[in-house]
Amino acid sequence: MPRRPAIQPVVNEAPKPELFLSRELAALEFNFRVLAQARDPSTPVLERLRFLSIVASNLDEFFEVRVAMLKHHHQFGSAAPGPDGIASGELLAHIRERVLDLVGAQYATWHDELGPALAAENIHFLTRKQWTARQRRWLQGYFENEVLPVLSPLGLDPAHPFPRILNKTLNIAVVLQGRDAFGHEGHMALVRAPRSLPRIIRIPDEVGGTGDHYVFLAELLQAFVDTMFPGFKVAGSYQFRVTRNSELIVEEEVDNLARALTEELLGRGYARPVRLEIGSDCPQSIVSMLISNFQLEETDVYRCNGPVNIIRVGTVYDDIDRPDLKFPRFTPAIPPALLGAKRIFDVLSQRDILLHHPYESFTAVVDLLREAVQDPDVLAIKQTLYRAGKDTPLVDLLVEAARKGKDVTVVIELRARFDEEANIRFATRLQEAGVQVVYGVVGFKTHAKMMLIVRRENGHLRRYSHLSTGNYHQANSRLYTDIGLMTADPEIGEDLHKVFQQLSGLGPMISLKRLLHSPFTLYNSIIEKIAREATHARNGRPARIVAKLNALNEGRVIEALYAAAQAGVDIDLIVRGACTLRPGLPGVSERIRVRSIVGRFLEHSRVYWFANDGQPEIYCASADWMERNLMRRIEIAFPIIDPQLAKRVYDETLANYLADNTQAWLLDSDGHYERATPGAHAPYTAQQVLLERLSGLNAST
Repeated sequence: MPRRPAIQPVVNEAPKPELFLSRELAALEFNFRVLAQARDPSTPVLERLRFLSIVASNLDEFFEVRVAMLKHHHQFGSAAPGPDGIASGELLAHIRERVLDLVGAQYATWHDELGPALAAENIHFLTRKQWTARQRRWLQGYFENEVLPVLSPLGLDPAHPFPRILNKTLNIAVVLQGRDAFGHEGHMALVRAPRSLPRIIRIPDEVGGTGDHYVFLAELLQAFVDTMFPGFKVAGSYQFRVTRNSELIVEEEVDNLARALTEELLGRGYARPVRLEIGSDCPQSIVSMLISNFQLEETDVYRCNGPVNIIRVGTVYDDIDRPDLKFPRFTPAIPPALLGAKRIFDVLSQRDILLHHPYESFTAVVDLLREAVQDPDVLAIKQTLYRAGKDTPLVDLLVEAARKGKDVTVVIELRARFDEEANIRFATRLQEAGVQVVYGVVGFKTHAKMMLIVRRENGHLRRYSHLSTGNYHQANSRLYTDIGLMTADPEIGEDLHKVFQQLSGLGPMISLKRLLHSPFTLYNSIIEKIAREATHARNGRPARIVAKLNALNEGRVIEALYAAAQAGVDIDLIVRGACTLRPGLPGVSERIRVRSIVGRFLEHSRVYWFANDGQPEIYCASADWMERNLMRRIEIAFPIIDPQLAKRVYDETLANYLADNTQAWLLDSDGHYERATPGAHAPYTAQQVLLERLSGLNAST
């Protein structure tokens, strides 16, 4: 088993808490920016519905991972304060306060803004009080024929103890009055909604009338709950949902990582609870009973003024065929260099190809792999898979390549959060086809996105590479912004070969010519390049840093940025999510500006640009400037060597986003975000500019 690399921090002084924002609170703030999209009347209404669902999904993961781990460490006294210096107990209190604000705003948006906006478009989510007699008859029939047969209501008494409740499932607590067949007086009961039941039911047009009419399953269960308990009077019924710790912790000393993960996954749905969501009308006595059974505290309870599983509203997006209520459709473009080309290998032998997703098609990556599979001169294919999606064609192609006798190696990261089961299935299928499957390195997630193809040409071997800031996930490539590079550069190919050798053979430290490699050279290289800009500034030479990231929280990198700013370096950071750096602090970070872009697509590309005294360097990477990416993951940052492509990356991913004055949010030194406004200038939306410039957009917004 390889030893952990010793990473020496460049700066040794203890961080000053007043210079850092809280990572957890910064992550929460991102959801307020997403919620603003759901509240924006200029956004198509079905897209607003989708943004509301995204907020709920993000909040689920926040509790499942961040809050769960924080509570765990706090309980056992092992929660050391982060760079911000906030103790775990105080931080949990701050989190609750902010989540209450978010939940309140979420349901206010649902009732006061989205509901009326949807109704204006004849899309209705009906409560029991709104059902017509005809709708009620149909829903009762649906309940009796489709729902009731799969339900197993459970009365609670000493012989029927409180059951295990699966993570994030819909449940109804029922208060009953009367005497059962065995002489027992009224009691509590639970109705657990099986996962096989749809959470939102569409009423047929001939019943619902003109427009689209939907009912939450919870409304249906509560409306007809008395049917499940004949002979009793239902005194009350209340929705609830419990969120559990979903972070898998697999010991490093295991004989078989796949087997160990499989066993861990079996228990994930019933891990320790961390949050209880319950209807706002639920009496305190019922809440106290649930708290007791889940071993939670009152501060873990969040009352919902509406459906506890509001995340489900996003499912109707695909059900409603109303293009006028969605973002205009677009067709991802084929890169001009590939138009009319018979073989991608012939193009790559002459020039590099840049892919900017989702504006340009991910199909080019699939076509490259397909071409490699069919080409008899291709001897070997090596690829990493972190998240690939359910219906990816890539696994089929890799299987086919192995069956054609090519040497195929796939590094699958089994510990990709919430994709563990899918990745285990992919690994099993690939192994059965004869692919050499590697599970990465124990203790270090393989997060790098890279593919290497070895081809025999004119008696010599030549390497073709694909590197990306995003996953090999075709569906996400239409939703996430990412940069991909296809190249036949021999030094990049040699570097990739060494990285794959290290991953599969657990080899020693390697020296790379072009790539920056975490957890070995990437961290110190970033620190050194920031320090180099500071030196240039002190010597009166051109110095500037522009970086686009998903998140920024690594303390030493932040301190290096502060030092560079104080030396005179102008720094622009485009950070989509959590940023713990405080911009605009007098005498510390006055030259640092931080903005977040939240729009139609999830900003996912990572780009680092350094002015370097008139000889700029630009890297695209799989890594954010976070402690986990720089210290505990296998990551790759790759340079854009071709001057024209380098300029294009700068223009499209950096300058373009710095010019955005409609979807940008500006961070102040207190951690608050203010949305940018055009003012006297013409509105400029970075994503829209790229849609119109690069893709086939059917209609302009």
